[in-house]
Amino acid sequence: MSFFICPVCNSVLSEQESRYSCENNHCFDKAKQGYVNLLMSQQSSLKRHGDDKLMVKSRRDFLGKGYYSELCDKICLTVDRIKKNDSVLFDIGCGEGYYTTKIKSRCDLHTVFGIDISKNALQYAAKLDKSIKYAVASAFQLPFASDSADILLNIFAPCAYDEFERVLKNDGFLIKVVPLSEHLWELKKAIYKEPYKNKPEIKNDELFALVDSKELKYNITLETSEDIFNLFTMTPYYYKTSKEDTKKLLELETLTTTVHFAIEIYKKVGTDNV
Repeated sequence: MSFFICPVCNSVLSEQESRYSCENNHCFDKAKQGYVNLLMSQQSSLKRHGDDKLMVKSRRDFLGKGYYSELCDKICLTVDRIKKNDSVLFDIGCGEGYYTTKIKSRCDLHTVFGIDISKNALQYAAKLDKSIKYAVASAFQLPFASDSADILLNIFAPCAYDEFERVLKNDGFLIKVVPLSEHLWELKKAIYKEPYKNKPEIKNDELFALVDSKELKYNITLETSEDIFNLFTMTPYYYKTSKEDTKKLLELETLTTTVHFAIEIYKKVGTDNV
């Protein structure tokens, strides 16, 4: 069964071997990797949609070395705690599929979808697990039917609360992972003269109520200059930092830095699920 809807007319998309199509004959071909592009050109005016090849490669190589494995373990435990036998999970802003793939495997979920605005990311994600359905799409215009998800996952990605509220079932949960104040603090100190701590995220208390939050804080030691560079280039800091400041980081061979996250569980306002 396909949970995707047509970005043109909002009809249900039926999946064929090489494409998706709706009852109004709007067709969307699958890429050779298996994902489908459901991002309409008018949905974004940006020339660069999402993470580029460098950011995707850097994140893939960094996460592949297990630096965020403790975070991944905690996310899987969170999903395991709230899932049902037939839970449908949508990963919104799935990137290269690291967390998506781990969660599906470890939590024994049968129906998992991932969307991201970056084709570069999905070209890699779609190769990891062919049973996960991926689409290029915006979080602000999700290609999913209303009331279709049991669990929404949003890890370090743009948060579109209106759309989250629309696609999430009344008894469903939204899991958000956000960086907290001291995340990558030592990395910032190595680069900037006046580093700043992360500001609290703006929440939407009108649509979603926080039911649980767990803080996760630990240190990681990056053992090579390549690992340091990968961490740096997989963050937005890379494109906002001068060549002079970037050079400081490239001269380091090892770096110990704090990672500081919150794993938050939300329900829709007005529902009683806990």
